[in-house]
Amino acid sequence: MKKMLMALSLSGALLGGSAVVWAEDAASTPVTEQTVAVADTGAATTEVVAVEAPAPEEAAPAAEATVDTGDTAWILVSTALVLLMTIPGLALFYGGMVRKKNVLSTMMFSLSAAILVSLIWVIVGYSLAFSGSGAYVGDLAKAMLNGVAFDALSGTIPESLFVIFQMTFAIITVAIISGSIADRMKYSAFMVFIAVWVILVYAPITHWVWAADGWLFQAGALDFAGGTVVHINAGVAGLVAAYMLGKRTGLGRESMAPHNLTLTVIGASLIWVGWFGFNGGSALGAGARASMAILVTQVAAAAAAFSWLIVERVIRGKASVLGGASGAVAGLVVITPAAGFVGVGGALIMGLIGGVVCFWGITALKRFLKADDALDAFGLHAVGGIVGAVLTGVFYSDEIIKAAEVALAPTFAGQLWVQVEGVLATIVYSGVVTFIILKVIDLVMGIRVSADDERMGLDLSQHGERIE
Repeated sequence: MKKMLMALSLSGALLGGSAVVWAEDAASTPVTEQTVAVADTGAATTEVVAVEAPAPEEAAPAAEATVDTGDTAWILVSTALVLLMTIPGLALFYGGMVRKKNVLSTMMFSLSAAILVSLIWVIVGYSLAFSGSGAYVGDLAKAMLNGVAFDALSGTIPESLFVIFQMTFAIITVAIISGSIADRMKYSAFMVFIAVWVILVYAPITHWVWAADGWLFQAGALDFAGGTVVHINAGVAGLVAAYMLGKRTGLGRESMAPHNLTLTVIGASLIWVGWFGFNGGSALGAGARASMAILVTQVAAAAAAFSWLIVERVIRGKASVLGGASGAVAGLVVITPAAGFVGVGGALIMGLIGGVVCFWGITALKRFLKADDALDAFGLHAVGGIVGAVLTGVFYSDEIIKAAEVALAPTFAGQLWVQVEGVLATIVYSGVVTFIILKVIDLVMGIRVSADDERMGLDLSQHGERIE
């Protein structure tokens, strides 16, 4: 060891030059002292080591927002999946449940929603929902997608993709309403109604919940993929429309049995698959949150279908195919507001509760309300949406909420009240404005087909076609 130290000292002298040079270097170079322990003597020696000063760091340039191709690819797929839920999913689901003479007209409602809402959305709907800084509705700054440039971004995806992704939500919301008015509403009145309804009802409620300045968003309301915006909104509008149209001719005296449950099961299956885009895509990115949203969606749908079939077996003696399909849809609705906020355990409980409550919604509650909600849009979507929105405030995961950087109300009770507040506001606003819209249309052009047209069937009376 002594020999090594002597060699190091000699090397330092040869390399270091004169004492004057060393002193000059030391004056310009920071130094540190290092204590080297000498193991074989127990002594310690201190040597001075020159340390070069680090170059001053330059300020890092601000990161430019760029498209994330992974996120973009996932939302592209999700957009297609959500559209699949309406055409052909909901069209087949509803079409199979009506009588044969009305199947084309029922499916035409879903097709027409895709046609007309797409146009209304780009003309004015998107702007009212997502532009401006108002608490209750946006402005017309992005009417006709003004300002939505080719390379404009919304987070990590192109804004044009965000526009069409949100468009598919507006489309299915309108299509859900058609389940309540099947077999008896004029096609022309339906088209006028949905054009006005998207502007006056759907866009404002979307702004409340999902726009950064919306009053429910600011309050901390949790609605990941549309429990209030889509399901409660559509279900309540459907119930109001069912009341205003009146009951179907022959209800309670004639058979209203589904003409083809095969179509209904296929439709429900497509809806189930499409819902992965509905909930998973609402993460607006391809990551852990989207993956968990898809997982809890599957669990809740299965749990609700299971509990529905158990209850149906106990009450009616048989578990029906229509019950299995309806139960799955109920579970999908219930988990929608919670998909990005709950874990698997919460989803399982919510699904089991949702299946039972929605079964009650289409049976006992429906009889109590005395409304001819033909295809149970209210019983499945509004009831399921209410259950899901409230239970989101109960079962949300602190870990997921923290990772997602979501702002909540200060207390558990406060968060639960925010959830209830969102539900009540949606019910009241959607119900009142839907009534006004339909009342005006009824006064101007009428909303229900004539008795003769209804007996003939809407396929022939409204579209001049029929299934042989």
